Order: sequence, then structure tokens, then C-alpha cells
Amino acid sequence: MIDETVAEIEEMQTHSSSVVAVKAARALSELNDREYATVEEFVRDVERNSSVLRRANPSHASLFNVQRTITREIKEADPEDVEEAKAALTAAIETVVERIEGGKKRAAAHAAEYIEDGMTILTHDYSSTVNAAIERAVDGGASLSVYVTEARPRLAGRKTARKLGSIDGVEPTLIVDSAAGTYLGECDCVLMGMDCLVSDTLYNRIGTYPIAATAADLDVPMYVTGSGAKLIDSGFAFENEYRPASEVMLEPVEDFAIENPLYDATPVRLLDGIITDDGAMSF
Repeated sequence: MIDETVAEIEEMQTHSSSVVAVKAARALSELNDREYATVEEFVRDVERNSSVLRRANPSHASLFNVQRTITREIKEADPEDVEEAKAALTAAIETVVERIEGGKKRAAAHAAEYIEDGMTILTHDYSSTVNAAIERAVDGGASLSVYVTEARPRLAGRKTARKLGSIDGVEPTLIVDSAAGTYLGECDCVLMGMDCLVSDTLYNRIGTYPIAATAADLDVPMYVTGSGAKLIDSGFAFENEYRPASEVMLEPVEDFAIENPLYDATPVRLLDGIITDDGAMSF
């Protein structure tokens, strides 16, 4: 289960960073089925496998936070035997999973408060929290138009468009990334998910920065939303990931290079708010 989860994270089979963090947390439960002679041996194995899961994607703040929390809580439980240590692992996993899943729901509820009937929204990439916020607003009676960027080269925006298209009351329009500036002038706000916030910088899927800069120039409010687990205070150094060139061009090239970064950095001064399970932070 752990090896399969590592492979899934590395291959980006799941777009939502919160879902990745939950799967990685639950993967550690595999260790409860193994035999250990001592508590120390068990804790070392938890730490080793937690580190392997974190390294599968060093840019995932929620993955980092969750794994750090699990290992810390097992140590703080100070178990007297292996069975107590396994029980502490189970409790820690359940706690962080509830925190993430509950946090997403609360963040979506807070974000929905910023969505009004008749709004036109632009969103980027794929965010389960954004989708939940939009669905919640529609359940409350709102009718919405949503521009969705494709989020090349992995095209996660197509998944978003299909999801929103299945919701009565939402009219999604899929656009190429470079057209965002053309349609932002028609929008009442930008609402997108977030990968992590470190100090005064938002690290998010590539393409976020130009959208934020354009929205600021056009005076279109921009909000990002997600679980508070994505806010990092210390101990985390963001590492960008550079995806294979084959995602951009299938045929091999010889006369030029291809760069395919997964994330970009957006100064929080370009944002109007960051909405988490604790509410909104304004800038």
C-alpha cells in the first residue's frame, strides 16, 4: 500500500493535494499489520516510511504537514509497548484525515459565502475545495458562469469543466490558459485552490501567477481556498517539480530545450484573500 501510494504521488495520478495527503496518511496503516520486536523499531519504521512518502512530492505542503504530525503524535503518545504504538498510529491517522477532510468542507463553506447569484468566476486547474464551494453556492440558489482554464500540459482543467458541467445551475466554459486575460474582464472574481502558502508566497499550479497579476491589473478580486493544512509556518522548504518534456511534446526534440515546471510563486500582495477552514485572511 505504501509503495503503491508513493508511485501514485510521483506519477500525479491524483490532482488534489488534499486527497494525496489523506491517501499517504492512510497508507501508513499498513505498518500495523507488520511484526515488531520493540516500540523503537516500530517508530523507526513509521519515520522511515513517512519520509519516503514525503519525498514522493517535496512540494506538497499538506503531505509534509500530515506526515510530520503523525510521527510527532506517535512520539508524544510515549507508548509502552508495540500494541500501544500501533493504536497511537491509528489514532494519529484518523485525526489528521478528519482535520483535512473536515477542513476542506469548512473552507468550501467559507468560500461559498463569497459567491453570489449571477456571478461569473474564473478558476484554474482542479480543486475539490473550489468545486465544493461552487456546488454549495448553487445549492443555496445561485446560478453561475465559470471560465475554466485547461491547466496545460496535464489538462486538469478539463476535469474541472466536466465536474462543474454536471452541476445544475453552473455554466462552465473551458478556455486555453493563454486566454485568461481575455476573459478576466468579464469576471466578478477569481477563485482557485492552493497547494501551499509559505510566509508571504503562494505556491500553486503553474499559471497562477500570471492570472493573479492580470486580475490585479483589472481590479478583479482573487481568492484562493483550501485546508489550513496547506499553510506552513516553519520546517518546510518548497521544492518545485519539473515534469517530463514529453508532457509538452510527444516527439523528441534536438534543437531546443523544453521546461515544464509544475508550480509557480505568487506574492500574496496580489491576492484579495486566502480562505481556509478558519475563515478568510485578507491582504
